Amino acid sequence: MKIDYAMLTDLYQLTMAQGYWDHGVGGTEACFHMYFRSYPFKGGYAIACGTDQLAEMVESYRFDDEAIDYLSEVRSAEGRPLFGRDFLEYLRGFRLGVDIDAVLEGTVVFPNEPLVRVRGSILECQLLETALLNCINFETLIATKAARVCQAAEAPVAEFGLRRAQGAAGGVWASRAAVVGGCASTSNVLAGQMFGLPVSGTHGHSWVMSFPDELSAFRAYAESFPDNCVLLVDTYDVEQGVRNAITVGLEMRERGQRLAGIRIDSGDLAWLAKGARRTLDEAGLSDCGIVLSNDLDEYAIKSIRDEGAQVAGWGVGTKLACAYDQPTLGGVYKLGATREPGGAWKDHVKITGSAQKLTTPGVLDVRRYFYDNGLIAGDMVFDVNYGVGECETIVDPHDALRRKKLAGMRFEPLLAPFARGGNVVLEASQRDALAARDRARAGLATLDETQKRMLNPHTYPVGLERTLFDRRQELVARLLGIE
Repeated sequence: MKIDYAMLTDLYQLTMAQGYWDHGVGGTEACFHMYFRSYPFKGGYAIACGTDQLAEMVESYRFDDEAIDYLSEVRSAEGRPLFGRDFLEYLRGFRLGVDIDAVLEGTVVFPNEPLVRVRGSILECQLLETALLNCINFETLIATKAARVCQAAEAPVAEFGLRRAQGAAGGVWASRAAVVGGCASTSNVLAGQMFGLPVSGTHGHSWVMSFPDELSAFRAYAESFPDNCVLLVDTYDVEQGVRNAITVGLEMRERGQRLAGIRIDSGDLAWLAKGARRTLDEAGLSDCGIVLSNDLDEYAIKSIRDEGAQVAGWGVGTKLACAYDQPTLGGVYKLGATREPGGAWKDHVKITGSAQKLTTPGVLDVRRYFYDNGLIAGDMVFDVNYGVGECETIVDPHDALRRKKLAGMRFEPLLAPFARGGNVVLEASQRDALAARDRARAGLATLDETQKRMLNPHTYPVGLERTLFDRRQELVARLLGIE
């Protein structure tokens, strides 16, 4: 899906870029970090996603002639050209030279730790902000929702929210993110083609309505798709629909075929599923699964399962593809440090009236520590230019009294090389959606069960390396004049 990523930006990114250009500071080296501040869906984790699209953006980032022509026509409030001719010519020949490090898709991540680190000239880092956030925010949100849905389902989940997704691009990338988060398949054929995703689907009510009667419709579908026959039984009456499906299932068995399942898409799903299961079993079709759909989310699925319904698969659409109960992740992209050529890095922090929005200075990385049993013990955010102190202690970025020692534990880095000099170096296997899904499943297995609760999960310890925390406090005090 072709997108002009250079123009997928906010106007103020371009005006700042011209300002850097005008004042001769565009070449100042900068380091920005993308992270989010609070757990999505009031949960205990998130699933990183969006770097495959970010790679597409980096690889295709250009201001073509059409873009330059458009920008030359943008006017200021006084009616004069907003952008200078020389600056626009600079953009015409612009090529990215940034170094990017990022967590791999499917990685379990938490608030206040970098998911992406961008280093390069401050001008080009600034230009990347909006499109980068658009990629990572949306897809991480959808992947996280999918993980929660799949966790509740404990059976294969098919994503089919395209018809109600936020536009074509939103639908395509939502389908991919849903599979990264754990979905077994998607109904989205374009996403399947683009990303090599498994696609699945049955038939709609219109199929049944277009035949003289339901039984004729079921027989016709079984004849056309004997190896993948799931019958939608709620067009008229679910109980009669199940009986008609049984008739077709028994006929298929006589032909050496199998009715894979029935789908119920309306009504009291738990009640209907339990009744259908009894009827199918009594007819000798215990190998025929039941698929449920109809505005499901993790809470509805858990409720249905808690009532004892035996469900072989789930179809989840709107509330997954649109992240129905939370419209955005709220990730941000903040400057951590700058330096002049050949100079030392200078720390920067943003200070506001809210402690939650205080940023962290430096060129940051993340270490993930593990207990001996393989569960995650804590994530340490540290400055690569200062390293990690011997005590290996993390401090809650918002509460100096909350500390945890991690010394002696096994650890691994989270940020991996993504692009160097503006060229993507991430291997193709690391961009694969199905590999990312495996990564997500493995990562979720390293969380304690209390951190995966749907309601009031235990929060996960992410902290700043102790000397980094102290350095930030000193910088804040100096900037506020309270040393």
